Amino acid sequence: MPLGGIPEQGDQAPAFDLEADDGKRYSLASMAGQRFVLYFYPKDDTPGCTKEACEFSALEGFRAMGVPVLGVSKDSLAAHAKFRAKYDLSIPLLSDPDHSVAAAYGAWGEKKLYGRTVVGSIRSTFVIGPDGKLERVYRPVRKAAGHAAVVLAELAARSEG
Repeated sequence: MPLGGIPEQGDQAPAFDLEADDGKRYSLASMAGQRFVLYFYPKDDTPGCTKEACEFSALEGFRAMGVPVLGVSKDSLAAHAKFRAKYDLSIPLLSDPDHSVAAAYGAWGEKKLYGRTVVGSIRSTFVIGPDGKLERVYRPVRKAAGHAAVVLAELAARSEG
């Protein structure tokens, strides 16, 4: 990855250490040795983010493959806990209040919103391998609905192949 650049597939995943609504801290180091999905979304309890979180939570295939899924947004732990309880989400939601982790992953920056250029969260998903490298990068995710199924299908195909 170029210095100060956006990480791409094959690069080392940027380090992170964030608190989650389940009372635990998650970091790249704590997840070492296992494949996992780290996805960034704009805001709790909004239509697209709710659809995406519910789909990641409902798809048993991630658990069956032993691939944890972690959701990240700038929302507070209290907002995450309320969101998770409201929709019975099974995945931990990590709080990145200053969006520094999102920025390190290229999931925060300029984007088009209703024809205007704004700075904000860029819906993105990363499959991080046991060695800490980015195995798959989905950035930007154009459509939240159905995205989790795409990630799961690609993971399943990889494990079969």
